Amino acid sequence: MELLGKFNYWVIFILMMIGFYVVIARGNLVTKIIGLNVFQTSVFLLYISMGKVAGGTAPILHVEGAVYSNPLPHVLILTAIVVGVATTALGLALAVRIKDAYGTVEEDEIYAKDKRA
Repeated sequence: MELLGKFNYWVIFILMMIGFYVVIARGNLVTKIIGLNVFQTSVFLLYISMGKVAGGTAPILHVEGAVYSNPLPHVLILTAIVVGVATTALGLALAVRIKDAYGTVEEDEIYAKDKRA
């Protein structure tokens, strides 16, 4: 039963390992960007999961004896999502420029063309 209580952390761990594997094992630059996004999403879920307090409410009104959730992790994740979208767009734009310059987005082919030049 304890294992089921940590289900979201298992999902986070699996997503993190999938993203890490894609970044390490694949040679396609666009696939690596997608792997980084999966990894980044798992980190977002981790912070959101840690920031949630069981039975906590939003700290809008002061009620005596109430348990509140801290809104700071959620606000920071919103900022991180915006930064993540911007860096993904930049990475994809760089992949397009690399494709124009080398004719491919495969790491080994790019490296081989650079060695010849």
